[in-house]
Amino acid sequence: MKGIVVAGVASGVGKTTAAVGIMAALARRGLRVQPFKVGPDYIDPTYHRAACGVPSRNLDSWMLPHHHLRELFARAVAGCDVAVVEGVMGLFDGASPDSDEGSTAQVAKLLGLPVLLVADARKVARSVAATVLGFQRFDPQVRIVGVLLNGIAGPRHLDYCRRPIEQAVGLPVVGYLPRRDDLQLPERHLGLVPEVEGPVARDFFDRLAAQVEATVDLDMLLRLAEAPDPAPPPPLLFPPQPMPIRAAVAVARDRAFSFYYQDALDLLSAWGAEVVPVSPLEDASLPPGVGALYLGGGFPELYARELAENVSFLQSVREAARRGLPIYAECGGLMFLGRELVDAQGKAHLLAGLLPLRTSMEGARLQLGYRRVRALADGPILAAGQEARGHEFHYSRLEVLEEAPAAYEVLDQPGRLEGFRVGSVWASYVHLHFAASPHMAPRLVAACRPPSG
Repeated sequence: MKGIVVAGVASGVGKTTAAVGIMAALARRGLRVQPFKVGPDYIDPTYHRAACGVPSRNLDSWMLPHHHLRELFARAVAGCDVAVVEGVMGLFDGASPDSDEGSTAQVAKLLGLPVLLVADARKVARSVAATVLGFQRFDPQVRIVGVLLNGIAGPRHLDYCRRPIEQAVGLPVVGYLPRRDDLQLPERHLGLVPEVEGPVARDFFDRLAAQVEATVDLDMLLRLAEAPDPAPPPPLLFPPQPMPIRAAVAVARDRAFSFYYQDALDLLSAWGAEVVPVSPLEDASLPPGVGALYLGGGFPELYARELAENVSFLQSVREAARRGLPIYAECGGLMFLGRELVDAQGKAHLLAGLLPLRTSMEGARLQLGYRRVRALADGPILAAGQEARGHEFHYSRLEVLEEAPAAYEVLDQPGRLEGFRVGSVWASYVHLHFAASPHMAPRLVAACRPPSG
């Protein structure tokens, strides 16, 4: 098969721009490109999908057992012409300073994929070769096959960077991206702005693809992108045979709520759920007949006024909770289910009121990192005592207004209880990946209330 990992020497070197540009340029050739993202990122995959026309998949070797990760990869690449995997942070950055656990390097080794290394050349010339040489020698099991230079000022600058890399390191420079402000992706406090919010002009992807076609040797890249065909994995996560629809799960999806792993939604479908999109911003109520509600993460703080003004939808969610409808929420979904959300201007907005909490953007600090959790009671995706690996990534501050039972014990932060369980509502700041365990998705489908409930 053809597959390549686009990895950076660090965050901020243009890795996402390079990866999206390569995806878009290969797709313009008529190739079926399957995009992937290493790590627990929800935002970069929205750009991948816009460039390739198919959903991007997350590959996280810390949250997911390795045999599960291989199953997801093999399932996704079936029928594609080339897989392009965007890395996370620097090539060797992961969950531990002592190993490559959770890193782009680990994913590349697990899947046998070659690596295209993106190096920032904006403030360097010959010295970039020393950086590349260090990455090449740090772990010989990682197969770096080429280099892409970002931030090239002109032909002479390119020559000063290219020649020492090819002569002293022995790796080909596959191409470069020049310094162009119009190819910068929009950012905010949690990284890039999700493409679903519409911040990027439609011609951005055409401009980026045209630039890659002009300054990156795509034929060489495809020659270097040789990888072993993944062996057909045993069905550990997905049922061996398709299952008939036996429940409907409403999934909040709009500009305010877009943080979902595509494989998690696919698992729900595979285990018999009809995944029904619903917009807390636009829809008047939950769809009729749904047996559960899944509220993922996103940026509800940016749309707090619109969410609060959609009174009929809020009432619909309250009524569903009163009837015992299972409601599972993560991060932004947790904020939506609280009593108040205070935006960055200090204005409070009344929301669903199903959880005794207030979230605020005032005085907020970034909280992020991997988390190991244990369920403190039976919930919609975990049974009491079951453990899971997840990820926390938010910029809001939470104030508990009344005591309520917690959802989880955080195992890697002794003494910390996390989340809430109130009636049929289960909510937490921690994002979980349903592919972490073969029991999560079928448990949620089984928990669905019948339409008459």
